[in-house]
Amino acid sequence: MSGPSKAALKSRLLQLKCHFTWQLLEKDADADEIKERLDYQLKYLDTKNKYMVYNLRAYIMHLKGDYTEAIHNLKSAEEKIQESNSDGIDKRYLVTFGNYAWVYYHMKQYEDAQKYIDKIDHIYEELKCSPCRTENIAEIYAEQGWSLMKFCSKYYEKARECFAKALELDPEEPEWHSGHATAVYRIEGWNNVKCPASECKSLELLQHAVEVNSKDAVLKALLALKLQDLQRVEEGRQYIEKALQQAPDSPYLLRYVAKFYRRAGMVDEALSVLQDAVALMPTSGFLHHQIGLCYRQKMIDAKKNLRSRDPNTEEIDEFINKAIFHFEKVLEHKKTFVFAHTDLANMYCEAKEYQKADDTFKKVLKFPNLTNEEKQQVHQNYGRFQEYYMKSQAKAIEHYKECFQIPDSNKHRDFSEKALKRLAERKIKDYPPHASGFGLLGFVYKNNGKIALAIECYEQALKYDPDSEEYLSELCDLKLKI
Repeated sequence: MSGPSKAALKSRLLQLKCHFTWQLLEKDADADEIKERLDYQLKYLDTKNKYMVYNLRAYIMHLKGDYTEAIHNLKSAEEKIQESNSDGIDKRYLVTFGNYAWVYYHMKQYEDAQKYIDKIDHIYEELKCSPCRTENIAEIYAEQGWSLMKFCSKYYEKARECFAKALELDPEEPEWHSGHATAVYRIEGWNNVKCPASECKSLELLQHAVEVNSKDAVLKALLALKLQDLQRVEEGRQYIEKALQQAPDSPYLLRYVAKFYRRAGMVDEALSVLQDAVALMPTSGFLHHQIGLCYRQKMIDAKKNLRSRDPNTEEIDEFINKAIFHFEKVLEHKKTFVFAHTDLANMYCEAKEYQKADDTFKKVLKFPNLTNEEKQQVHQNYGRFQEYYMKSQAKAIEHYKECFQIPDSNKHRDFSEKALKRLAERKIKDYPPHASGFGLLGFVYKNNGKIALAIECYEQALKYDPDSEEYLSELCDLKLKI
């Protein structure tokens, strides 16, 4: 193909609505890990939309440079759409054909790429003659939302927007309600949103989605977990039981059932369910993480019981070692799972393997594209490690400050704030001439927007250390804000 024609083709490709134009960035995810999850979904997920799984899998194979396998997946997507025997114009082909065009373009088979663009144009021409008469297609927005949600947690908000748009165009479709409710539920969970039922957006959405999509057992489990969050445990348990009646052998359901049980204090029951699930999905990072959390809880419970009975350190060591084993398993399959790294580092501390813990914290802090919450979690836990295990107050303060000065409000920031205040007050009391303690309190007040209190603290710091350029600079900056 000649240069200008190739340029025109590329321009048309960029106008298509498909995985290649949805900004699914390779740097934001692990292609191998996503492929593994999609393989399990093809095997175990009960959905009429498996064509979406094949479409996303085709894009992942493109990222891995395997265009033959990408084409194979797109053919499977076509077959799944054909199996549904829908009447009239099937808008679901649009994303698949767009992916075809892009894959053939990357393979330098430009005529084949053009062929699929022509197919897309033909569908849109048919739509102009239909009552729809629009290029805004609910199925495309829904597939984009689903793909964003599967690709990366950073994309949850964009996924929510896509499902909301799909519902505007087609408010009666149960699947779009399920996707929208799930996206909002994940956003709240990811952001550690704690709110009363009256302010909890996902609760009403999940309740409605369960009503219109009663066959979705996993959706019932998500509703149960949200009710559990809101201290409506018995109501949540009823949904868990209904979900288990519907899909007792689904690993996707069992993992949420286990989470409900673990959070309800039923750790042995959770482990039993997880063992059934992991037998079906042995490389699932999610399942191994949940198992690790269960053994961590058993360790915590065993330590609490030491006061009431003879110490059984062998049992505690067993729980620690099993937790470490499963957290390490997680990272074999989800190499960039930040929270699993933190959980593993903390468990290394319990095993007194302090160098491994330190190495793990340092490793995860080097990850590119960490979210604010991920940074806060790692720095808060690293600070705690430095304070309590390494007995390094200076390094602990360094990491608590890194966590605290990120303004996102959550338990990690709250922990760091309390730790900084405690350490500041200790410095003021125990370490004359007190300047560093007042300086640390000034830092806390400044980052909480309490300018007057921050000024008082920095003035006290300068009183004890009048030559400090740091305290003088902070004081000048703060006074300019008054």
